[in-house]
Amino acid sequence: MSAVEKAAPAVTSPTIGQAYGGGFVTGITRDPATGKRSLHITAGAAHELVGKWGEYGEKIEGADSFTDSMANTQAMAAAGSDLAVKVLALNIGGFTDWAIPARDVQELQYRHFKPTTEKNWENSRNGDNPHSEPVGQLYSAEDPLQTAHTAFQDGGVEAFRDTWYWSSSQRSASYAFSMSFDDGYQISLGKGDELRGRPVRSELID
Repeated sequence: MSAVEKAAPAVTSPTIGQAYGGGFVTGITRDPATGKRSLHITAGAAHELVGKWGEYGEKIEGADSFTDSMANTQAMAAAGSDLAVKVLALNIGGFTDWAIPARDVQELQYRHFKPTTEKNWENSRNGDNPHSEPVGQLYSAEDPLQTAHTAFQDGGVEAFRDTWYWSSSQRSASYAFSMSFDDGYQISLGKGDELRGRPVRSELID
């Protein structure tokens, strides 16, 4: 290398829990259709919203992805979901591409930001995340543990409530996937239920 040449600065990937992109780094998924990877960022607790997923009994086209939060949320909004419309209107730190997390993006929120010290609910679905990197395995009673990120621990300024949160992934005409953030129980609930939503945004990696 000549005297006038300079080494390129080292590129470091943001780490889980790091403040980045208007929120906090949450994890990576790979889209099963395109094979592309995305980094997901969770908004702070001050930006949580409460509302219905949509109309019970109404099947929405384009809201079935487990990884594409934006596509799901846009489909919800087009079908008249007030919750989705409110999330899409958010401007946080100059970023305006916020969405309701898809099922496997929401799983990363729990896996990395679990607020409580409660034992996890163990069954044949909780924690199964074939689209995350690394691939998510079924939860045990003790894994995942309460998050190491103090701000996200129970009582912390960014902590999830120990209650139910919507994902944007539709299960059927009447139900959509949701998750309890006290014990990680994943289930589908009626679209007309009033639940919380913690917005995310995603950045394409490759």
